[in-house]
Amino acid sequence: MQVNEIYDVVLIGNYTKDTIVSPAGTRQVDGGGFNYGAHVAAMMGLKTAAVTRLAREDRRVVENLQRLGVAVFPTYTPESTCLRLYYPTTDPDERVITVTASAGSFTPEQVRALQARAFILNASFRGEAGLDVIGELRRKAARLAVDIQGFLRVVSEDGTLRATDWEEREAVLGQVDVLKADVVEAGLLTGEPDLERAARKIAAWGPKEVVVTHRDGVLVLAEGRSYREAFRPRQMVGRSGRGDTCLAAYVCRRLSAPAEEATRWAAAVTSLKMEAEGPLRRRREEVEQFLAACCSRE
Repeated sequence: MQVNEIYDVVLIGNYTKDTIVSPAGTRQVDGGGFNYGAHVAAMMGLKTAAVTRLAREDRRVVENLQRLGVAVFPTYTPESTCLRLYYPTTDPDERVITVTASAGSFTPEQVRALQARAFILNASFRGEAGLDVIGELRRKAARLAVDIQGFLRVVSEDGTLRATDWEEREAVLGQVDVLKADVVEAGLLTGEPDLERAARKIAAWGPKEVVVTHRDGVLVLAEGRSYREAFRPRQMVGRSGRGDTCLAAYVCRRLSAPAEEATRWAAAVTSLKMEAEGPLRRRREEVEQFLAACCSRE
């Protein structure tokens, strides 16, 4: 890979071909945290790159991002990562995820030549990105954001993803600038049912900023202060990708704004994303209008 560009943000993660099953029915969606996040960064007008692994038959995902102006560095594999996401109720925090195929693991070589102001690592489960990749990213003069699901979640014998603690926790968290978890993961990781106490416990292990999403909104802990914002979707359609969207929106906005403003922005972007299936497909002006309307009601 020969790259001379310096990007605002680089997103790293496997594309996931998602089958979503809920009380509303069954549908297939092009997923993957890198995909959700790249749509957000492109909407914000940032110079964006994405590193992913997927089957050549799914290269439409690469082409879609390229049309948005994203520089994509794909590795084509025999098959894409395929997930089945089952939502038994209308509670968006309650779901069962099954892995039926995997595009494999990232290597340090896939990110070595890339330079950016921020990197976001969006692995889906343990084994997709290891300490070697974290180490390669940490050596760069950039902010490093990581979704904890890529280290907490393991594939069980029946293919179901289950969250467990892991031996390398301190080694990983000690190298992270921004750590994202959902309410279930934060509770499992810390044993704390209270969101803020959980976030503070995670921060004590190394991350400078912690982002925790839950069914009603997002909590951010940054510079010793906590910020909370509610999600306000006018209809709940697209739960899958909520956390990926929120993390990307926060990290991208944080490049030029304080944590409190970035938290509000992330909540607004995520609210609009949840109004439709798949990645965010809204203009920046729509986000700003939505945010202004929410603030005017408070």
